[in-house]
Amino acid sequence: MGIRDDYDLENLTNETERMVFDALEAELLGDTGNKICRCQDCVLDMAAYALNSVRPLYRVSLIGKLYADTIGETSYAEEVRKAVRAAIDKITANPSH
Repeated sequence: MGIRDDYDLENLTNETERMVFDALEAELLGDTGNKICRCQDCVLDMAAYALNSVRPLYRVSLIGKLYADTIGETSYAEEVRKAVRAAIDKITANPSH
């Protein structure tokens, strides 16, 4: 008996994770000079660093999903974008490979 066995946790989602990956993808696509390493270790390090820099935004319902979809141009979204940029700068200066 445990929470994972007794409850459906499929709808428990950290929207910040989605936002970080979207922002990271946009940065990588915009990096036409290929200055950002795209190896798995570096990209995951960038994502982890950014995610650890901002507060999580969890949702558990469709209404939460609708709310999360509206935060794209808020100060929180800007905070996420800044965290991603800082993560890219940090990992680029200190790659783990």
